[in-house]
Amino acid sequence: MSYDALFTPSEEHAALREMVAEFTRNEIEPQAAAFDEKGELNVDLLRQAGELGLLGVTIPEEYGGAGMDTTAAVIIHHEMSKSDPGFTLAYLAHSMLFVNNFFNSSNDEQRGRYLDKVISGEWIGGMGMTEPGAGTDVLGMSTTAVRDGDDWILNGTKTYITNGCEGHVFIVYAQVDGQITSFIVDRDCPGFSTSQHIEKLGMRGSTMSELIMENCRVPGANLLGEVGGGVTHMMRNLEIERLTLAAMSIGIGDRCVEIMIRHGQERRAFGQPINRFGQIQRYIAEGYAANEAAKCLVYKTAREVSANTNARINSDAAKLFAAPVGKMCADYAMQVMGGSGYCREYPVERLWRDAKLLEIGGGTLEAHHKNITKDLAKLHKL
Repeated sequence: MSYDALFTPSEEHAALREMVAEFTRNEIEPQAAAFDEKGELNVDLLRQAGELGLLGVTIPEEYGGAGMDTTAAVIIHHEMSKSDPGFTLAYLAHSMLFVNNFFNSSNDEQRGRYLDKVISGEWIGGMGMTEPGAGTDVLGMSTTAVRDGDDWILNGTKTYITNGCEGHVFIVYAQVDGQITSFIVDRDCPGFSTSQHIEKLGMRGSTMSELIMENCRVPGANLLGEVGGGVTHMMRNLEIERLTLAAMSIGIGDRCVEIMIRHGQERRAFGQPINRFGQIQRYIAEGYAANEAAKCLVYKTAREVSANTNARINSDAAKLFAAPVGKMCADYAMQVMGGSGYCREYPVERLWRDAKLLEIGGGTLEAHHKNITKDLAKLHKL
């Protein structure tokens, strides 16, 4: 299979990649360092992504989306992350964790109320799953929802929520009589609030806060699906979430390999380019090889992931492999650049900070180890 057939399988995908790459060069790259420094999301830029049709990439055209597949989602995250993984994380939280998840879990009445606003970027979305006392242990969440007439009353706190500061609408998971259930919670629901921005090491081009629900009154019409359906919604969306996070890692890897190649040619020591030295050759060659291998796994898995398939083993495997590769490439690039790579004047320092989150968010490496081993054991019973 040729490079183009694997990574860009159709003319439509090729046009998307070209458009996103241009948007990244012209709009995302120039603002990346400034918004990282401020620790803020560029809301106007996210809405520009909406004008390009990127916020509803996986939503059918008849509902106002682009009608494309998981490979298209991977292409977008891959290209954007070459310049600004922090902004890309905000994009992921909106387009994958809210828009994609919402569409596949909602009814037509709910879609009529929300889809236009979130596909355009008028409203920013997010998803509330992690709690102060329950991260990977999703079933241990303590947020509750009880029926009160036509409404639901939610109590609990979600934490480390991307787009929490700017978001207007969130998918929130809560226990209903011991069954995890999904709700659409608007910022203007009585009893809903968010904490101040939680400062973080990397991915600073996106914000993070707590979602706080104190006797939060949510209309009955905002129940997503059936009581107890939350685990299905969550697990179905985790595959595309993990795959697009893996795509972010290969975007970081691509940029860092490019930086190493360029710096290795331009920087001279002892009268010759530093890429003549075996130590530097090792960083460039191993970084390139590992990132190309990660790309192959990510794009191969993208063909297997949809709302109607079960590809958990390979989506976990893609993120398990790609996340450390992105961090490794950033580390190698910093080493090749030496002192300059450690300074904020150059993007390597930011990419190095950003890369670490991908080993934690959307499932830790340890969670992927557990999931893959468990699922493989089911497939290969003694």
